Amino acid sequence: MPPGAGPTEVEWAAAVAAVRDLPPDGRVQLICHVNPDGDALGSMLAFGLGLRHRGVRQLRATFPGPPEVPEPFRGLPGLDLLVPATEAYPDPDLVVCFDAASESRLGELVDRLETAGTALVLDHHASNTRFGGVNLVDPHAAATSVVVEELLARLGVPLDAGIAECLYVALSTDTGSFRFEATTPAVHAMAARLLATGIRPGDISRRIFDTRPFGAVRLFGEVLGRARLEPAAAGGHGLVWTYATLDDLTRHDQRPYVLEALIDSVRCTAEADVSCVVKQTGPDGWAVSMRSKGAVDVSRVAVALGGGGHRFAAGFTGHGTVEEVVGSIRAELGAALVTPGPA
Repeated sequence: MPPGAGPTEVEWAAAVAAVRDLPPDGRVQLICHVNPDGDALGSMLAFGLGLRHRGVRQLRATFPGPPEVPEPFRGLPGLDLLVPATEAYPDPDLVVCFDAASESRLGELVDRLETAGTALVLDHHASNTRFGGVNLVDPHAAATSVVVEELLARLGVPLDAGIAECLYVALSTDTGSFRFEATTPAVHAMAARLLATGIRPGDISRRIFDTRPFGAVRLFGEVLGRARLEPAAAGGHGLVWTYATLDDLTRHDQRPYVLEALIDSVRCTAEADVSCVVKQTGPDGWAVSMRSKGAVDVSRVAVALGGGGHRFAAGFTGHGTVEEVVGSIRAELGAALVTPGPA
């Protein structure tokens, strides 16, 4: 398949067959990436609800790492499908992976790719390594939920309010409340289909985007206070970055998920094309989120450092001191400059 192309009809047909041909007692394991965001979790739960509609009963959903669902997503339909990673089926008939660009994003669950009868990958990252037996990867899709909606339609699953809410959360989070460059007419058309089921976008948006503990507000203030601007970085397009430690979280009595929204407060810096938040995960481990306004393809940076993503949003796991992690980013920015022309 040419780089950047979406799924072929042969791949769609193979994915439909993988679900349609499940035996009556077939076991299905759904897996999304570590530290799931709205697109990963919403896409997975929407598909799980769709499979339940089709009569699949031996069905579990999970993700690697601690079995903690971020607070904004604890009202999602389908959460009863979730089990800890330790309770995932060891040898499912079908494993379906969501929003993971590479095997590394599956953590301790990566072995299910080998033990499953069929491994199906649903994703929208241009950096996806096509690690499944069947791959539905559409780099032009605004979110993995776009791929999920299409597959559900091909399976004859109608949209109901539960499925729609999960897909809407997934779509709205990955498009930044429909503000990012990936927000196309097709995205708004999909949102219209979801809203037509009767879900309440105001309630969903308040829960997902506009509610956080006061401790998180204080934490954001402290972390933003240490932000650094490097105007000469990225070929003069500028880099702004900050970091948050485990001690910061402990001091403000906050869970790691609250830091996911921090990048939006950093990326608005007028003097920098590239923004970055470095979040400590262990003694020398850091989860790195990057954004670009277009002059730099941050997915190139992320891939070079072991991660993945898109031109405008990407991430990776770094090791060492925070200065070393940021130094590795700084060293890759020059090679990731975008040649003027169509995006």
